[in-house]
Amino acid sequence: MENVSILRRLYNWVLGLAESRYGIWALFGIAFAESSFFLVPPDVLLIALSVGAPKKALRFAGVCTAGSVLGASIGYLLGWEFYELVGRKIIDFYSAGESYAAVKVLYERWDAVAVMVAGFTPIPYKVFTIAAGAFKINFATFMLASLVSRGARFFLIGALILWLGPGIKDFIDKYFNWLAILFVILLIGGFAAVKYVI
Repeated sequence: MENVSILRRLYNWVLGLAESRYGIWALFGIAFAESSFFLVPPDVLLIALSVGAPKKALRFAGVCTAGSVLGASIGYLLGWEFYELVGRKIIDFYSAGESYAAVKVLYERWDAVAVMVAGFTPIPYKVFTIAAGAFKINFATFMLASLVSRGARFFLIGALILWLGPGIKDFIDKYFNWLAILFVILLIGGFAAVKYVI
């Protein structure tokens, strides 16, 4: 349960960001960083901001999408130009070496479809962005697939909160421990999916 406690503290920190006047900038920054090296997905802050102002949920989703897609281009650059210097260290930090090798096969088979699946699901997106650059995937195709998949994910969250309203925060607070466990399972499952989906 120690991991759940860490996630709870992280969640509370993110909620604090949502309540500050810099919340929207923090959302952009976290979305940007998560696409290339940062562990925490921006969804938590997107939800927190949207719950606080449901009428702005789609605007927040747009900011999140923009940050994530721009961050994906940095991940691509790290793979394309700086894989040995930086990209490999990020992959090693997340112990994603086997996943990285598996992604190569996914790209060879599916190209843009692999990007779209990774962008929408819990599969760690940074592995795909760095790998896309390292394996010289067409940049325009990569960016378009990133825009479609990340936009679909974040706008779905925004639309759900717009529809469900502020009551979703009470649900998250009530079932946080279960949701945190589910998050960890999905995160681990994401790495495993890359390895075994082939």
